[in-house]
Amino acid sequence: MNTALIFAGGTGIRMNSNAKPKQFLSIRQKPVLIYTLEHFENHEEIDNICIVCLASWINELKRMLKLYEITKVKWIVKGGNTAQESIFNGLSAIYADDSNPKETVVLIHDGVRPLIDGELIAKCIDSVKKHGSAITVAPIAETIVNINQGSAIETIENIKERSIHKFARAPQCFFLEDIFAVHKKSRENGINCILDSATLMHQNGHPLFIVDGPEKNIKITTSIDYYIFKALLNAEEDAQVFGI
Repeated sequence: MNTALIFAGGTGIRMNSNAKPKQFLSIRQKPVLIYTLEHFENHEEIDNICIVCLASWINELKRMLKLYEITKVKWIVKGGNTAQESIFNGLSAIYADDSNPKETVVLIHDGVRPLIDGELIAKCIDSVKKHGSAITVAPIAETIVNINQGSAIETIENIKERSIHKFARAPQCFFLEDIFAVHKKSRENGINCILDSATLMHQNGHPLFIVDGPEKNIKITTSIDYYIFKALLNAEEDAQVFGI
């Protein structure tokens, strides 16, 4: 079984949006979260979906799922106080219903990362089945520097070789038994603020295998990201209409 675990619990502080969390903002009269969910809804290898959501937005989420005919959602789970806690809540709901967690593949994905595609989902599932994990990555196009914060004026301490570095993105995918055990162990040890599951798995000695994703697979975090997504949708539409 292949399950998508979609994190939609962020409050969108960096979006400067006073009305709605970023995952519920609309572009062309469709919420960002729905664009993301449609990739998993329409993928033949995805069996079901779990959404971790802000408690105050669960009723709106249910309305949206019905309106846009998203039928694979089996669990809607209340988010936690941190991203790590929210993902654990989702994993717990899936694990409680699963009869074979050793074989179930979980694809952990951001609700505000709507520019994935079916090919990436398929590659992630295949990598987990072959290697036990799949961390989506993208090339780095800028120079990376380490800075010295020990003085009044910050200076560059080291310049990284970008050819051997990549951005870690999402989905981040594992067998359910493995990722649930690591999250559970971390909570028992008082660790509750790790930003992503790849970091948790790495810290617990699990090998991580990479899958190259599309460069456009951005996370909509700021207002600039929102307008980039909108521009990319316009570009895709132009390509279809004019054959560009």
